[in-house]
Amino acid sequence: MDILICDDEPLAVERLSRLVTQLGHQVVATAHHGQQAIDYVQQYEPDVVLLDIHMPEMDGLTCAQHLNQMHPMPAVVFCTAYDEHALTAIQSQAKGYLLKPIAKIELEQVLDNVTKLTQAQLSQLEQKENMEEKAQRQQIAAKTYRGLELIPIENIYYFLADQKYVTVRHKNGSVLIDETLKDLEQEFASKFIRIHRNALIALNYLDGLELVASGQYQVRCRELDEKLAVSRRHLPMLRERIQNF
Repeated sequence: MDILICDDEPLAVERLSRLVTQLGHQVVATAHHGQQAIDYVQQYEPDVVLLDIHMPEMDGLTCAQHLNQMHPMPAVVFCTAYDEHALTAIQSQAKGYLLKPIAKIELEQVLDNVTKLTQAQLSQLEQKENMEEKAQRQQIAAKTYRGLELIPIENIYYFLADQKYVTVRHKNGSVLIDETLKDLEQEFASKFIRIHRNALIALNYLDGLELVASGQYQVRCRELDEKLAVSRRHLPMLRERIQNF
């Protein structure tokens, strides 16, 4: 899993980073106060945030309240030297509360529980996708210099987000639409899969997954001489969908 560590003590960050790596997970960023953690969560979309409580500028409890409003919402695990905030932490929907010095086995148990929760959420999402499939649009409408173009969903290779617009790559070229990748992902979840925070690819045109560097993957798109990057965060789900498709 991708993990963000937020603690204002450099030694604590160093120790947690070492434990996370030993347990086979990836530290995508480290923050030193709550507001920085919020900014990094928006940028890196980690699966888990290991969060200290007593920090300058914004404490961990306040930070957790903001994280709970985000989508996708990361799992929050508090890592602190104080036990008096345990009840408040539980009420903030935290997935764990670890006391420093943190033991490797305790961290491993919490992260294993988070992984199980994530798998259950994926199962619920698949059920929701099946229920909503009938309500999907059959075409995407795009305003171009030629007027309004209607692009059949089955002709779309991928959606690629770039700031406020989304590029629709289809059999006859590319167009821009004023929609969000999040909404497209929810509506067409049975036909497209997110491979990066800025990209959805059609399952029907997914031609394979290949390793290009140490830990870096990309997908081939059938009928196109193009390859798209896959983020570590979305790699496990992509592999599962490929196996089950």
